Amino acid sequence: MTAGLSLPIWMINLDRATERRARMEAQFDRMGLTVTRVAAVDGKAEAARIAPMADATRFAALMGRPPLAAELGCYLSHLEVWQRLVDSGAEVGMVLEDDVVFHDDFLPAVSAALTVRDQWDMLKLNCIRAKVPVRRGRVQDWQLNAYLGPATGFGAYLITRDLAARLLPRLLPIRLPIDYEATRWWHYDFRLVGLEPFPSHVDDGGVSTINGLNFAEAVKPPRHRRLGNYKMRAGNYLHRLSAELRRGVFRAKP
Repeated sequence: MTAGLSLPIWMINLDRATERRARMEAQFDRMGLTVTRVAAVDGKAEAARIAPMADATRFAALMGRPPLAAELGCYLSHLEVWQRLVDSGAEVGMVLEDDVVFHDDFLPAVSAALTVRDQWDMLKLNCIRAKVPVRRGRVQDWQLNAYLGPATGFGAYLITRDLAARLLPRLLPIRLPIDYEATRWWHYDFRLVGLEPFPSHVDDGGVSTINGLNFAEAVKPPRHRRLGNYKMRAGNYLHRLSAELRRGVFRAKP
C-alpha cells in the first residue's frame, strides 16, 4: 500500500532502463508513493523463450505485421503484474509503465476514482488514443468515459483483482498487442473507462523500448497486407457500438 492511496502500485521497468527508473522514482518521491518495481520481460534478450507464447500467424493476420520481440515482452510483463495483484489479495491495483509523467492532480484523481469503484473494472489514467468518448458518469472534477473508438496505451491504469483473475487464463497465446487485446471489453465482458481529463501522460523522449528511436522498428507494411487489420478495426467499432447500445449509451448521465 502507499501513503494516501489504499492500493498496491507496480511499475514495469527493464533492468537496462536505468535512466527511466531514476526519473520515475524521483516522481514517486515527490508524491510520497510507495511503488514496487517489476523487472520487465526483456523481449529482445529472451526472444527464443517467449516466441512460442505468441500465435504469430494470427497476430500477423490481425495487425498486418509480425509481432516485435519487445512487444511480446511488454505483453508478458503486464500479465506478470496482474498475477501479482491476484496473489496479493488486494481488490484493486495500479499498473505503471516507466515513461509516465504525473500531473499535479494525479493523487486526487486516483482517490476520486476509487470512490466510484463500483462503476469500472479497468480505469485508464492516460491513453495514447482515446477515440469517440461516451460519458458514463462523473466524479468530482473528472468524467468517466467509455469509448466507441480505440483506447490504446497502457502507461497508467487501475485494474480490479477480479478482472485480472478473469483475463489471465484467456490471454495466451498472444494474438494482439496488450493494449489492443486487453481492452476488448465487449469480448471479455468488463467495464473499461477513462478518467478525463487524464491526470497523467506518457513521454518516452522519442526512444521507445518497443519501437526504438523515433519508432524506427514500427515499419508499416504495404496496405494490401493490412486488410485484416482494417477489417478488425472496423469490426471493433461495431462491437463497441452494439455493446454500448445494450448498456444504454444514449441515456442521460448524471
